[in-house]
Amino acid sequence: MLLKAEFQQSARVVPPPIDRVVAAASTIILGKKTQVRLALACLLARGHLLIEDLPGVGKTTLAHVLARSLGMHFQRIQFTSDMLPADIIGVAIYERDSGSFKFHPGPIFSQVILADEVNRATPKTQSALLEAMEEHQVTAEGETRKLPEPFFVIATQNPSEQVGTFPLPESQLDRFLLRVALGFPDAAA
Repeated sequence: MLLKAEFQQSARVVPPPIDRVVAAASTIILGKKTQVRLALACLLARGHLLIEDLPGVGKTTLAHVLARSLGMHFQRIQFTSDMLPADIIGVAIYERDSGSFKFHPGPIFSQVILADEVNRATPKTQSALLEAMEEHQVTAEGETRKLPEPFFVIATQNPSEQVGTFPLPESQLDRFLLRVALGFPDAAA
């Protein structure tokens, strides 16, 4: 009986790994513990997260903190109106020495992807994420390539009333398990 009591006591002292990640992230993302928990739950459920909010509220920082606290490889892709799908997926480049094309993977080949301001890119470029988000693979140069596991996309979206944004199609919105807003922290935070 004493052993059971000691076990229960030690279980109270060390918080579960999820609580440690949330606590660590909450020291950087102030006043947003619920949003941090939701983002972590989305990652653990093997979904993808869409954060809809104004610039400057910590969307990029949240993605970076989650990746770092979990020891995952992180890449940020800044979406712009002149971006092409190859800028995300990668491209084959001719190498004169070997006389053949060699595929150079794009930033999509990371465990945590921040698709920053995804609605600033054209629909054609946005669609480059669809196969990756749904099937955890991409097809480039006629070859299908697996993405690393786990594979988690955090996309940020500016309000649609801002100039220079394109609406996300339903087919892309369906790829996100959760949609959250961060908002500015309260005065106490």
